[in-house]
Amino acid sequence: MIDHNLVKLIHVSCVALSLVGFTLRAILMLKGSPLLKARWVRTIPHLVDSTLFFSGLWLAFNLQQYPGTTPWLTAKLLALIAYIVFGALALRGRTWQRRYVSLLAAYLCFAYMVSVALARSPMPWNLPGMTG
Repeated sequence: MIDHNLVKLIHVSCVALSLVGFTLRAILMLKGSPLLKARWVRTIPHLVDSTLFFSGLWLAFNLQQYPGTTPWLTAKLLALIAYIVFGALALRGRTWQRRYVSLLAAYLCFAYMVSVALARSPMPWNLPGMTG
């Protein structure tokens, strides 16, 4: 049996690696670097994100919490889809304006995903005791 804490460590590590990788590719894109087209620059993020995704699936099934039945997990999955779409638009958008707006939207989706995961609530800003 695979240890839950080990898979959680892999998952959280991949979250950090995914953010760092996306940020590095965004910097390359903003600088117009030809390195962005290098095979390894395009391949490694897919490996990290696939590991992130499958470790997340394992955690969900291990905890018996599933998208569609667990609101926070559904919100996190929808935010992940939005993060992927905005990330792709940011790195491949036709205009600089679209790239900047998409980059900001991708980072906001990422922040939302992390806050949802930590709070285990689809509205992490609306938890008891969070009012000023």
